[in-house]
Amino acid sequence: MNEVSGADKGAVVITGASTGIGYACAFHMDRLGFRVFAGIRKESDGRSLIERSAGRMTPLLMEVTDSASVLAAADRVAGAVGSDGLAGLVNNAGIVVAGPLEFLPLSELRKQFEVNVLGQIAVTQAFLPLLRHARGRIVNMSSIAGRVAFPYLGPYSASKYAFEALSDALRIELLPWGISVAVVEPGDVATPIWKKSTAAAQETARSFPAQAMDLYGHSLEAVTKASEKTAAAAFDPVHVARAVEHALTAANPKTRYLVGSGVRLRAILKKMLPDRLFDRLIIRHIGLPGR
Repeated sequence: MNEVSGADKGAVVITGASTGIGYACAFHMDRLGFRVFAGIRKESDGRSLIERSAGRMTPLLMEVTDSASVLAAADRVAGAVGSDGLAGLVNNAGIVVAGPLEFLPLSELRKQFEVNVLGQIAVTQAFLPLLRHARGRIVNMSSIAGRVAFPYLGPYSASKYAFEALSDALRIELLPWGISVAVVEPGDVATPIWKKSTAAAQETARSFPAQAMDLYGHSLEAVTKASEKTAAAAFDPVHVARAVEHALTAANPKTRYLVGSGVRLRAILKKMLPDRLFDRLIIRHIGLPGR
């Protein structure tokens, strides 16, 4: 595989680098010789990153839903890299909002899109001038949920579907400047995001009327059990980091990267099977009630 030489790897910005996929990507790129600006929300996370890095890691305080924070981060990176620009931007920050759509507060749905969609576009807009300087590349972290919508994860799936559509449009729009846009679609990765989402979902459920549990209690219990099984079999996020490496360094990067066991099969089945038949497979797999 023809790759960008070590001397030309340059600087990359990775959002959501405190834990999980972003954390794995930050250290993987650091070991490869990239100068990594690791997007974090707390200074304590930055200290941890510096202690473990190979010396090229720079914590970057940034809240993707705060325009002033994003612009300040972009200014800081611009001051550090100068005319060299930015070799890559990895839009990884994200949250999971879960729950039955019938009772989910619209404020939670808005929060899902503010972080997973609008926040990513705000970051992209802020860093594009630096990417154009270096003819850099953009890697957008999606999910198999960006192709296959799962029950009770509707907000998350919707945000990833939207992010993939925006990525497709952006890929064509940036073609005149040679800026590659790739989408990474992991399956079940071992990251803290799922535990966080479960805790957040339980907190949100406290605001539901009693009728919600009467109607959906059994299904939510089945989803929780299925999630626990999935978490036990989840794969190391370093596999996602390797896909990001390819997207940033390969002479001919892919536009999409499916990562993880079973994700390719899920994508094929979703594409080939009639919707209702595929619905039955999901219902059976999770153990949901169905007619």
